[in-house]
Amino acid sequence: MRNDEALTVDEVAEILQVSRNTVYALKNRGELASFKVGRKLRFSYTDVQAYIAKSKTSREPEVVPVKQGGRFVICGQDVILDVLSNYVTQAGVECLRSYIGSYDALTALYKDDVQVASAHLWDSATGEYNVPFVQKLLPSTPAVVVNLTYRTQGLYVAKGNPLDLHAWEDLGEQGVRLINREKGAGSRVLLDESLRAHGINPYEIEGYGDEVQSHIAVASMVARGRADVAVGSEKIARQVKGIDFVPLKKERYDLVFKQSAFETPGIKAMLGILESGLLREEFASLGGYDTSDMGRIMWMG
Repeated sequence: MRNDEALTVDEVAEILQVSRNTVYALKNRGELASFKVGRKLRFSYTDVQAYIAKSKTSREPEVVPVKQGGRFVICGQDVILDVLSNYVTQAGVECLRSYIGSYDALTALYKDDVQVASAHLWDSATGEYNVPFVQKLLPSTPAVVVNLTYRTQGLYVAKGNPLDLHAWEDLGEQGVRLINREKGAGSRVLLDESLRAHGINPYEIEGYGDEVQSHIAVASMVARGRADVAVGSEKIARQVKGIDFVPLKKERYDLVFKQSAFETPGIKAMLGILESGLLREEFASLGGYDTSDMGRIMWMG
């Protein structure tokens, strides 16, 4: 996508996952720059991405110690975390959310900026999810990895898959246009690790350097013909019209926290909710989630 491309109100609403009225409100408050083409309101792709980057920074929570009757922060982007945080708050511990990707979430956990990080980071050298990254990004820090769910990752392609894209190797074909996730997102790490494992130079792929901030944003770009393919999760493919999904990998989506926080009210409330089955019942019937190991400790070290 060109940085100077003009987007409609509906397209901006889709990228930001907000209503049309919210887009107009952002424009009226001067938070999102706009211009007119004739009588029609338009937004530049560059300005939308700048707003996303700014809002991402501004909504990162303050560092709050976990204490009885206090609050703590769960970090990650999936809607299942919003529901989990609501349950934690209902259990008596004020819970905040930070919407950053897996790599940055683990870094924030190491710095004590958050108390729980979510991660879906695949390491091609070991074939493992999350644990190798926890060991690298939380050095000398005893941590616990608890499963939240499994999801299917794959390719978003145009309806009917006109370019016949079915494998990682196909992304290296000439003329295939990619729209990418930001560095540190789990889907970006999966893409990079998969390309490396197949000996594909990512910088030879058209659009590799074009980044957006969410699954739904990349899926929407493919649906509108702004790209041929993107990497994302199956559940989002069910929400965006005009695309098909090519499943490639079952990923493990885990929660990570420090062992030193095991007995804090927030962690105890969170683990109790995972073990109670409330969250499992709520999400087991939804497409795109496998909750069979929810609450299971996958690693401690």
